[in-house]
Amino acid sequence: MAIPSTRDRVPVHTDPSINEQIEAEIRNSVRVLAANPAGISARLAELDEEWDIERAIEANASMLAFLGVVLGAFVHPYWLILPALVTAFLFQHAIQGWCPPVPILRRLGFRTVHEIERERYALKAVLGDFANAEQSPQKALAAVEIAAPVDEIEPAPVTPRPSL
Repeated sequence: MAIPSTRDRVPVHTDPSINEQIEAEIRNSVRVLAANPAGISARLAELDEEWDIERAIEANASMLAFLGVVLGAFVHPYWLILPALVTAFLFQHAIQGWCPPVPILRRLGFRTVHEIERERYALKAVLGDFANAEQSPQKALAAVEIAAPVDEIEPAPVTPRPSL
């Protein structure tokens, strides 16, 4: 049994039509915003707040496990089966990329981190951020700054270029 890569493990276990729908939504979002670049910064802020599928699964699993422990302690010990099942499914998800909530969450529109980042970097490319990195004398530093979320970096000091 081959274990899918971290990047591919959720899409591999997702209905292809859902994967295609997610890809179409990414392309459509970028296409619409490329025609109206004024909305890109707002969309980038939305992407910063978007929950990826891993976060949704972690929140769901921790809530169900906690509920099972509380019910096991105060109602009946049989409820302890719930956290046992949840942690087993969480382990299965960590290894294979699939657990029972995955198909439901994907249909609800939860995306992987990679899918969210693809949209983010496509929008940054529309803004011309990558062209700025190519023109910078310190390309590596400029590339790292472009890759960082906007609120995590301080603007680099602007150094005037000598005229030729």
